[in-house]
Amino acid sequence: MKDLTPGRDTLDPIEIASRDEIEALQLSRLKWSLRHAYDNVPMYRARFDAAGVHPDDLHSLADLRKFPFTVKQDLRDQYPFGLFAVPRERIVRVHASSGTTGKPTVVGYTERDISNWADLVARSMRASGTRPGDVVHIAYGYGLFTGGLGAHYGAERLGCTTVPVSGGMTPRQVLLIQDFKPSTIMVTPSYMLNILDEFRRQGIDPRDCSLDVGIFGAEPWTNAMRREVEEAFDMHAVDIYGLSEVMGPGVANECVETKDGLHIWEDHFLPEIIDPETGEPVPEGEMGELVFTTLTKEGLPMIRYRTRDLTRLLPGTARSMRRMEKITGRSDDMIILRGVNVFPTQVEELLLATGGLAPHFQIELYRDGRMDAMRVHVECLPHTADESGRSTSARALGKRIKDTVGISVEIVVADPGGVARSEGKAVRVVDNRPKA
Repeated sequence: MKDLTPGRDTLDPIEIASRDEIEALQLSRLKWSLRHAYDNVPMYRARFDAAGVHPDDLHSLADLRKFPFTVKQDLRDQYPFGLFAVPRERIVRVHASSGTTGKPTVVGYTERDISNWADLVARSMRASGTRPGDVVHIAYGYGLFTGGLGAHYGAERLGCTTVPVSGGMTPRQVLLIQDFKPSTIMVTPSYMLNILDEFRRQGIDPRDCSLDVGIFGAEPWTNAMRREVEEAFDMHAVDIYGLSEVMGPGVANECVETKDGLHIWEDHFLPEIIDPETGEPVPEGEMGELVFTTLTKEGLPMIRYRTRDLTRLLPGTARSMRRMEKITGRSDDMIILRGVNVFPTQVEELLLATGGLAPHFQIELYRDGRMDAMRVHVECLPHTADESGRSTSARALGKRIKDTVGISVEIVVADPGGVARSEGKAVRVVDNRPKA
């Protein structure tokens, strides 16, 4: 693999600033963000007032813990535009992700927000080893999902030649990699394995292709997967992190020279780690739930947003900004499968709308080759116990899940009583995937 360590003269000065400089900037921007949210978003004003806190009460970064959390349900409750902190006419773009009730969670960006986002994705790409003038193959999905357009604007901001392939049509992905000779690919790690399989199916040695860097995000992935991709392509595989509620991809990124955790771009996002049960901060370096407060967002400020992702904060290495470990799991029941967010409640809702099936189910996650896959175990009603009835119900439920959630799953229909029961809290998800 090439040595792609960026020169320090190419970095933004804040990336290698002292901790005192970083924290002084954070405090100044945090005061602005709290005031902006309080003055312009009725929910935040009511929430702060109910908690007995005011933006003027913030005198240090530690004072942020006095302020209430924001959670995903708040975006659903304020659907579609209730959390916007500027007039709708100033929102230049809207993105959205699937929710548990059929309504998406909506996020909006001002022109300045889009520019900051492009800057941070460009910074993330540079940290990954991508350089101005490189050809970048973007296989993230475009549309309401933040991945494709977030990567696209960042690549253009960095000065790259951008190839907006989007996802799917895997043989064409290989064709364009062979013909356009990109040095960087941005894609979900699970789909990268599909592309690898297609190289091998066509009899092409992936090590002979032009790729030097893979920037992988939108779903958890293991160091074992990193090793497989790096060895197969003789390329660097680095992790990018983001979530639409906070911005999109580019909130944090690994540095190619160390690959030792994701540096959080702390000039725009203030991270905390809390105990998911108590909501109290945990000691530095301990595992807990990741919480973000945006420092520069105009359109949709997020104050102490509970991501539900489990990780720990670590000191900076290649950059002064702190690192977060790879995400190890979640404190809620959301599943991230091939870049798509799936909630058991979505499956339950669709199951109840499907005839011939009882309201009992269990989701099984498993590994199909190198790909994560999902199987839904359900049971038939007595009057649909024949093979034809089961097959009809399975097809109907599978289609509903595909149409609503956006992923294909296997449906297994058992006899009445065939789905495991629990005397306590139902075990909705069984994860049979091998651990890293």
